[in-house]
Amino acid sequence: MTAKTAAKKSETETHETENPKQDPKDTSNRIKDPKDWTTGSEPMTGAQASYLKTLAEQAKDDEAFDPDLDKAEASQRIDALRKETGKA
Repeated sequence: MTAKTAAKKSETETHETENPKQDPKDTSNRIKDPKDWTTGSEPMTGAQASYLKTLAEQAKDDEAFDPDLDKAEASQRIDALRKETGKA
């Protein structure tokens, strides 16, 4: 291996280890409590509404789905229903 090849390999390895997408130990920005979301008070997304409706039906809990939930509330309810239905 030439010096140039070795240097390039070393540089590549350094970039790979610095890439947060490849470092599963770096959870600093992945998990945030929904009540700390800056957009948590906005209406839930269409995807959240759909998933929440599906989970509520699977849990046979007609009161679990509320179309007026905000993003943070929907996320918390989805997490609870996922646990209840064994999907977590």
